[in-house]
Amino acid sequence: MSSGYPDVFSAPGRRIGVEEEEAVLRVLRSGHLWRVDGTDTPALEHEFAELMGTRHAAAFATGTASLHAAVAALDLEPGDEVIVPPITDAGTTIGVIAEGLVPVFADLDPVTGCLTAQTVAAAIGPRTRAVMVVHLFGGGADVEGIAEVCRPRGVRIIEDCAQAYWTRTPSGAVAGTVGDIGCFSLQQSKHVTTGDGGLLITDDPALARRARLFADKGWPREEGTRTHLEHGLNYRMSEPIAAVARVQITRAEGVVADRRRVAQAWDQALERPGLTLAPRPEDHSYWLYPVVIDPAVIDRDQLVARIRAVGLPASAGYLERVLYANPVFTQRRTFGTSGWPFTLSERGSPHCPQAEILVGSTLVTIAVNENLTPAQIETSARDLAQIAADLGSTDA
Repeated sequence: MSSGYPDVFSAPGRRIGVEEEEAVLRVLRSGHLWRVDGTDTPALEHEFAELMGTRHAAAFATGTASLHAAVAALDLEPGDEVIVPPITDAGTTIGVIAEGLVPVFADLDPVTGCLTAQTVAAAIGPRTRAVMVVHLFGGGADVEGIAEVCRPRGVRIIEDCAQAYWTRTPSGAVAGTVGDIGCFSLQQSKHVTTGDGGLLITDDPALARRARLFADKGWPREEGTRTHLEHGLNYRMSEPIAAVARVQITRAEGVVADRRRVAQAWDQALERPGLTLAPRPEDHSYWLYPVVIDPAVIDRDQLVARIRAVGLPASAGYLERVLYANPVFTQRRTFGTSGWPFTLSERGSPHCPQAEILVGSTLVTIAVNENLTPAQIETSARDLAQIAADLGSTDA
């Protein structure tokens, strides 16, 4: 970037140090790079569970794999429905479709972009078996409120925390610890990274066992026999990745704290009519810095262009379209031309007005980075304040 601001795709914007180098070299020199009979992957699982305050954790090759394993662990039947948000990465729904389940899109809070108890309740049907709650951009969804709707109905909850390390929910719980399962990503752009990788946490030993079996072809290796108990894939994490992850997860809390420090300065700069900032900033982990605009007051395209002009990466809407507007859903491009598993449901085409408004006209996201220097924070905040004042003036 011409401004010199760090980004997550190069060393200046990542916290990768000598500890990670030593961890990789230690594993390479051991000659044992495979998870099976390795030591770093089980150590990572133990350490992450302890860090998150849960009984179990499991490691996977990608964050999407952890979500897929979480869905598979629920042992649902083809045609069962899983409620999902329409503003999220496709990884949230890949495992749902792959398991023959039907994703049902529920609308979102117009500010946070997260599912709410009300939108989930409106989407629940007789075949609803689970809800995938995404803590979008690192803002904590009301999982507790959603749980009050779901648990009396026997509907399970998976928390997609790919963007939400050390995020807290409205009740103060750590994201990932309220639902039945929480899933985290170690992909390049996340708070902490191994390039790719995923982690799953749960207090339920049966769910933990099924998720682990699913990641290793249904093979209970601890029993000492080559038996495949049920369908599974090969989603194993390798030992070098686990070794790096063991170091990276210890950095997550500091990364989030420093992103909050940047966001605090930006909040002060952008506090003006026409701009709505993320609520509960002390609980937000700021994977991205979201702003919701009033289109009657602020021109979104102008705002994004001005932010980019000062060197900060900004996007209108985060996604080009809501997830269900992509061909995989509109054309049912799944298993050949069968349309399966959508053909197992009588649901009509999804329509989520608040989500469509966010993507189409009101949402702006700015890339935030933990490695901004004090001088860069001051400069960026000053630029944002000037942009907001200019765009809100009558002669803009």
